[in-house]
Amino acid sequence: MPRRRDARPLAEHYGDLVRVALMEARPAGLHTYQLMAATRLTRSQIGRGIRHVRDIVAAENLTPITWTRRDGFMFSDDPADWIEYDKRQFRQILGRLTRVITGTLDPHLARYPDDEWAQLATAQLTGVRATLAQLSK
Repeated sequence: MPRRRDARPLAEHYGDLVRVALMEARPAGLHTYQLMAATRLTRSQIGRGIRHVRDIVAAENLTPITWTRRDGFMFSDDPADWIEYDKRQFRQILGRLTRVITGTLDPHLARYPDDEWAQLATAQLTGVRATLAQLSK
């Protein structure tokens, strides 16, 4: 089916549906399956909508979207919820970065210890790793 020129991008449309569903559920949150039921979107469409809300809508409305295993996705007015969510995100990034360092850069340097690029990457990422470790506490 051809796309109309005046049609809004799909991510924006999905994001609007997700935002409305989450606003209606406030202060409670919604899990993915509940968002699917409320919006009649598929799991992947919910994912695109959530990304749009995180990238655009949350910044415009100054209310970040958070996620917890217990409550699902939600707009919270409590800064403690934002901080806890941020810390979880930093821990996740820290884990991925640590695996890049230990699984890729360390073996690279062990095999070619004089490689300037690997030395530079390791030095820079070690600093980022320390920063993320502090932020995730």
